[in-house]
Amino acid sequence: MAMNSGGSENMMSEINVTPLVDVMLVLLTIFIVTAPLLMNAVPLNLPKATADIAVTQPESVTISVTEDGSTFFDKEPVTPDSLDARLLVAATNQDQIVEIFADEKAEYGAVADVMAAIQRAGISNFTFVMQPETGQ
Repeated sequence: MAMNSGGSENMMSEINVTPLVDVMLVLLTIFIVTAPLLMNAVPLNLPKATADIAVTQPESVTISVTEDGSTFFDKEPVTPDSLDARLLVAATNQDQIVEIFADEKAEYGAVADVMAAIQRAGISNFTFVMQPETGQ
């Protein structure tokens, strides 16, 4: 039998990194799971502003599309031609915002016609308004 006398020729010079990788993956998993929970963990009472804050809200117009395809401009029924005319007048305001209220059962074509009219008027700032879901 050959005995190893403890010479430096047969020493293992590599470090086994497998346990280190395992520990790092466990720590990474723990941080990924707990980080979203810590985002809103600090309750704050923010101070109230004592000065009047000047907040200018840009004018917005509403266009509604009902289930049967009827179109309303600020609660007044309009035809496609009068919608174009009213949007051109509204487009003179650079900060004009158009809010589109479309019934969930409205035809896609009617809503697309409204969007095309907004684009023809040169208004690029428009949004679809939706009702938030209630937790059931």
